[in-house]
Amino acid sequence: MRIGELSRRTGVPARMLRYYEEQDLLHPERAANGYRLYDAPAVYRVQQIRGLLDSGLTTEIIRRILPYLDQPDEIHPHPDCLTAEVAALLREEAERIQRRIDCLSRNRDAIHAYLAAVQRAGAVR
Repeated sequence: MRIGELSRRTGVPARMLRYYEEQDLLHPERAANGYRLYDAPAVYRVQQIRGLLDSGLTTEIIRRILPYLDQPDEIHPHPDCLTAEVAALLREEAERIQRRIDCLSRNRDAIHAYLAAVQRAGAVR
């Protein structure tokens, strides 16, 4: 299938599919005219990539673990892909995500405190 069909099947814009290729996450064949050609498993691969990106992983980490994702409906890396280097990347990523969670929690708490103060002052109608 060509890139437009893969885009329709996955809901991922063609521009993002080209980006996944640039990031070495997708590997389409090329037709004689230069068009990208994807096989049927590419639909599952794109869904896996989207799921991993949505969970907050970087394309660098995804590139490392993607070869070990062997079930199209699951995103559970095979234990063999957890090298010391990948484990360090995942720990750093978990710490980055935790910092974001902490920042978002502080912002949420500040907003709630502001709303409570304004409501107590009777300014909200």
